[in-house]
Amino acid sequence: MAEEMGLFEVMYNCRAMRRIKPDPVPEELLVRLIDAANQAPSGSNAQNGRWIAVRDRAVREKLAELNMKVFSAYTAPAGARPAALPHQAADARARMLEAVRWQAEHFAEIPVHVIACLQVALPVRNTFSMGAGAGGSIWPGVQNLLLAARALGLAATPTTFAIADRAAAQEVLGLPEDILPFTLIPVGYPLGKFGPVTRRPVSEIMRWDRWS
Repeated sequence: MAEEMGLFEVMYNCRAMRRIKPDPVPEELLVRLIDAANQAPSGSNAQNGRWIAVRDRAVREKLAELNMKVFSAYTAPAGARPAALPHQAADARARMLEAVRWQAEHFAEIPVHVIACLQVALPVRNTFSMGAGAGGSIWPGVQNLLLAARALGLAATPTTFAIADRAAAQEVLGLPEDILPFTLIPVGYPLGKFGPVTRRPVSEIMRWDRWS
């Protein structure tokens, strides 16, 4: 069973899965995902992560519009997307882009959009609210959710396109001023097959004691 996967097996086989079936996800599984996210640490044990599971089609359609707007800018000729990377050839990069494009075109059909948010003190200080200090209290929960989703056989890959315009996203989601969205995680059953991730070897990215 998928739930019997070991922790390291989950981590090494948690491939980004952007093509997702429209089939509904049982509510109890969504609660398990958020419960897993809630087990992550937070700065000063503030436990200020907040989570919204969007199932309403009308809300998902509005988020899809926000997502498509940023996707279109990202993939425009003048966009910032590199065609290739030292560790990823152009053809692999192109396949990844097509998966992102598929998701953008089917965004509203994905059954659940999980929004990872952080409750912050007012007035909001922009230099803190999206910086390492705040992120350290929400991204561990996001990773817990991704690993839990993989263990349960669900696809889940975070994107920031739909919340890039924070004010617009807050309006769509009805968020109060002190609840800030950090990422959106489309969740559902995968259309493709899970497999091992491809990463640089540790020998290339690790140093002992000092960089040089």
